[in-house]
Amino acid sequence: MNHVNLIGKMQSKPKVIELTNGRKIVRFILSTKDTYINSKGFEKTKSNWHRIFAWGKWVQIIDKFCDDGIEVAIEGKLVSNFYKSNGNSIFYQEIEVNDLIIL
Repeated sequence: MNHVNLIGKMQSKPKVIELTNGRKIVRFILSTKDTYINSKGFEKTKSNWHRIFAWGKWVQIIDKFCDDGIEVAIEGKLVSNFYKSNGNSIFYQEIEVNDLIIL
């Protein structure tokens, strides 16, 4: 099962991109925090950064109501992609939004 739930803050202004086929997508960066106890017993916080994208109705909603610093909850799936650069395959992963709630 490919299912992702994240709650975090948007760390970039949403960017709407129109593809060659006329379809639009929106992309942004989301940061989440993990808290853990280190080997010395101290509480530490680690930030994680996630590439997020959305299609369809979410393009207009995210572009209109979301901005840098807004806290959101996202439900979606992990998508793996790659591109060629100087003969090398560069792999990356993104979260595709299925549902989003502005907190």
